[in-house]
Amino acid sequence: MAIPAPNLDDRRFQDLVDDAKRMVMRRCPEWTDHNVSDPGVTLIETFAFMVDQLLYRLNRVPDRMYLKFLDLIGLRLIPPAAASVDVTFWLSSAAHTELLVPAGTVTATLRTETQESTAFSTVAPLMIVPCELSTARTQDAGVEESADRAEQMRLGLSFPAFGHVPEIGDLVLIGLTDSVPNCAVSLDFECRIEGVGVDPTRPPLEWEAWTGEGWDHCEVDRDETGGLNRAGSVVLHVPAGHRMSVIGGDRAGWIRARVIDQGEDGPRYSSSPIIDSIAACTIGGTVRSIHAEIVEDDVLGTAEGVAGQRFPLSRVPVLSGVVDPVLQVSDGDGWQEWTRVDDFTGSDPSSTHYVLDPVAGEVIFGPVVREPDGTLRQRGAVPPQDAVVRMEIYTTGGGREGNVGVGAISTLKSSIPFVSDVENRLAAQGGVDGETLDQAKDRGPLLLRTRSRAVTAEDYVAITREMAPELTRVYCLTAGEGDAQAGSVRVLIVPAAAQDEHRIALHDLVPREDTLSRIAAKLDEVRLIGTRVLVEPPTYRGITVVADVVGRKGTDARDVRSKTLDKLYEYLNPLTGGPSGTGWPFGRSVLVGELFAVLQQLPGIDYVEDVKLFSANPVTGLRGPVARKVELEPRSLVFSYEHQVRVNGV
Repeated sequence: MAIPAPNLDDRRFQDLVDDAKRMVMRRCPEWTDHNVSDPGVTLIETFAFMVDQLLYRLNRVPDRMYLKFLDLIGLRLIPPAAASVDVTFWLSSAAHTELLVPAGTVTATLRTETQESTAFSTVAPLMIVPCELSTARTQDAGVEESADRAEQMRLGLSFPAFGHVPEIGDLVLIGLTDSVPNCAVSLDFECRIEGVGVDPTRPPLEWEAWTGEGWDHCEVDRDETGGLNRAGSVVLHVPAGHRMSVIGGDRAGWIRARVIDQGEDGPRYSSSPIIDSIAACTIGGTVRSIHAEIVEDDVLGTAEGVAGQRFPLSRVPVLSGVVDPVLQVSDGDGWQEWTRVDDFTGSDPSSTHYVLDPVAGEVIFGPVVREPDGTLRQRGAVPPQDAVVRMEIYTTGGGREGNVGVGAISTLKSSIPFVSDVENRLAAQGGVDGETLDQAKDRGPLLLRTRSRAVTAEDYVAITREMAPELTRVYCLTAGEGDAQAGSVRVLIVPAAAQDEHRIALHDLVPREDTLSRIAAKLDEVRLIGTRVLVEPPTYRGITVVADVVGRKGTDARDVRSKTLDKLYEYLNPLTGGPSGTGWPFGRSVLVGELFAVLQQLPGIDYVEDVKLFSANPVTGLRGPVARKVELEPRSLVFSYEHQVRVNGV
């Protein structure tokens, strides 16, 4: 199929003739003979014929020329954004020596018969540091000094982890022989509890590590001890800031377990766990990975010593916000790093500046510009003749296919000794496809109008999308809409999130703090004086649908139920749901009648017998009364929460 050409003007010969005749009737009412025999009409038709030929040629202008027009007003296509996620490298046995996982290590999802694997690259080196138990201490709440338990452990004697009746704030401190930032540590306990303990599936313990600035949370991968109730292992993911420190005269890498309050309904210790022995070892490490390929030492060519020279990159598109591109030019004695700028407005002949077009994958050096007085001025330095130009590092790839679910990354593409498994404990987020030409055409008039000034709601949306391409949806509430007060603007942002058969985890819809701060800083620069701007995620209203459908004869009830559930999760979806399939509209109510119509169209369903609609809290799971309509506030989006389908009559 041929690529359709843009239709810049849809008027044809007869349309032009009719327009001219209507103008004649308004401007020259005394001219009443509009027949084809009139010489004036002949001139009109001749003019219309010539203009029709011009319009035909104009409509043959390809998209490349249209891009050039957009380029003249400063528009650049927004490149794709790469999904990112923490990937854990598990060792085949406890670490006995330091193991380096270099930056750029490639992991991937499993390849299937119908789908290629999705690759991820680590953005920083990971050092997996071995450790052992050095010492241990306990400290009761309200007591300043901690008790040393090292001698008791050396003699094989037991000791209580907390006070006789544990109180909130009681501590057991475990000292490691070294700091283990970003590592997974296994603490092996021989312990027991006397009397009634706590709920082993929800123990009132908080594991923390000392970072030099305070105690930071450690993620618990698994707790076989049930809160120190029985012998087993506790696997912790130590934060990146873990540091050595001195407590009670002992220098170690400290980790502690603290008794916390879980509320009135939370279980509490009735007596202290008794620890017989503790052992520690490093069994893995975690590092940030991106759905992109890291390209290093890409030689672009040799400079000719002239202004405005362009060099294409070997890989496109170039991603931003992950690894900053670094351009270097050889100066005879080594490599000189040049600075990337958006344009050459503030550049002079000595400024080592360059412009990077991330979508086209092109490096551009400063041009020579003719000033109004006729003089020529060099905007930006020119690389010397025969100098080698290279891009030391940049990233390429990205796209929404990188938003994979929990545990999807399970294959190690690079060979690293002693690493047995890899996994992602959270879903990858932030992957967004690059801007299409049609989307750029829609954004072009907004860019021309705003000129980096936010006045209308559309301006805020356009600038936010340009600043944070990793977002899938942006919506702006102005004063008077919802709870937006006078003189204020609410910018609601929805990040890209992984979907498993259209199911989304609620925590994946929470934008990252650095994304919020980056958008807020930019909007603060372009807002009108006196306007208050608040950047935040929308409020998600949980929706539960209970549907009874009658399947057609000969159909499989399980297949009908599965397809019905998939349709409900697909339609009531904040990212890809709604009538248009581009995400549920902000503030749009959910109606029972609408769900009847959606389900009735599914193959295998004879008719929809009943649909019950409930408002649900996606955090607590509490469900409201049955309703015919669930109304949403202007700042709200729907979130599918545990739909239920019963198939009858098959």
